[in-house]
Amino acid sequence: MLRNIRTFLTGSALVLALVLTGPASAADDYGLPSLTTGSQAISGEEYRLGRAWLRQFRARAPQWQDPIAQDYVESLLARLVPHSGVDGSRTVVTLVDSRTLNAFAVPGGVIGLNAGLFAFADEEDAVASVLAHELGHLSQRHYARGQARAEQTQIPAMAAMLAGMLIAASGGGDAGVAAAMGSQAAFIQDQLSYSRRFEQEADRIGLQAMSQAGFDPQAMVRMFRAMQRQASLQGGNPPEFLLTHPLTESRISDAESRASQLEAAESRNSGPTYHLIRARALLTIHQRDPQQAVNRLAQDDAPDTARRYLDALIEAQRGNTESALAALDGLARELPDLAMIPASAAEVAFDAGRYEDAIERSRRQLRLMPGYMPATRIMGEALLQRDPNEAYRVLRELAERRPEDPQVFTLLAEAAGRSDREAWGHLARAEHMQLTGSIDQAIRQLDIAKQVAERSADGNAAARIAQRREDFVGYRETLEKF
Repeated sequence: MLRNIRTFLTGSALVLALVLTGPASAADDYGLPSLTTGSQAISGEEYRLGRAWLRQFRARAPQWQDPIAQDYVESLLARLVPHSGVDGSRTVVTLVDSRTLNAFAVPGGVIGLNAGLFAFADEEDAVASVLAHELGHLSQRHYARGQARAEQTQIPAMAAMLAGMLIAASGGGDAGVAAAMGSQAAFIQDQLSYSRRFEQEADRIGLQAMSQAGFDPQAMVRMFRAMQRQASLQGGNPPEFLLTHPLTESRISDAESRASQLEAAESRNSGPTYHLIRARALLTIHQRDPQQAVNRLAQDDAPDTARRYLDALIEAQRGNTESALAALDGLARELPDLAMIPASAAEVAFDAGRYEDAIERSRRQLRLMPGYMPATRIMGEALLQRDPNEAYRVLRELAERRPEDPQVFTLLAEAAGRSDREAWGHLARAEHMQLTGSIDQAIRQLDIAKQVAERSADGNAAARIAQRREDFVGYRETLEKF
């Protein structure tokens, strides 16, 4: 069943990406617009549509719940966004637990990456090129510019997509997928000729952003060539990324020509960080057979640091906590600037039930690096087992910083329940539900929260619950339109 849902979501992402890559505006039908550094505003409609889509996507796609990888991708995005003409305050990253090579951009600042992208790309700049390209779609508002052309076909295609999604999710399997994909065929064919033009435009924006952010623009060309080779090897089953991002020889040549005229403005060496993140992705993909992850790193001649890091994570999975922690602590001493290594050690300690150790490790790291999200989250989760009041304080602050993170609200709900904040616990559960597509359940949860707040005379909770209920009703209206 999970495989069927994943297959269908490839189709849903395909439709959304093709909507993104619709026709150019009348003002520049035959050429690319001049590049500017000014941010192009995202309309309220685009923002609401994108966030509604993200909630539906979370409800059905397998999420890669890795705070260390999440923080890393967000840091890459933070380097690129200022040079992409996108409002960074309104972007959100979702990571997908899938071995397929794919990434996507959705109106409203949503960027999605599959774990398989890290398995495929053997260098950081290659992943940065994909992010930069997706930011190019958002920067140029390809969804809005494609709206007029897609107006007559978009609604029935979306309706068919959602119907098929419901069938697949409820056990209809491939029949639902086939029905939905069949209904999309005309829509996809109609949009494809336009999408190629927009792909080239996104490449152009992305190359410039890469250069200005200190990445090697040639990495985009290398990534294209690698995908082209994989597509030829796989025959009729090219990487999913190419289904939504058509790759032609003329597009590669254009990117190559433009990249040759650019240089990394401020080259930054991230050291082995990317390779450690890649090790985590490979271990996620090869969870049942970790040796495959080891072999892949060896095959690609990854740095020794990444191999030792992966070995430590595998040792932890096998229950050899002491040797895993010893290896991670050794790496941390060698590479004291890599925050993810001590955070990984705290994570290993927590997973082994060594809560005091996890708390102490996280606190030590946060004294050196205040606000580091992975350490904060691990500490909050470990504190749940020892000091629910302190856990609630830590996790509530984290939720305020990360209002789009469903897993933070799951932990916050648990902390509220364990610290006798019942109304706030129901509110946190409602936030998690609305972030993962269960808006009706979320509203019912708010109604329960309201009753609890009134019964306990908690005026602050009651006011917040009333405000959020009004917001949730608005979210539901957007989901219904979607």
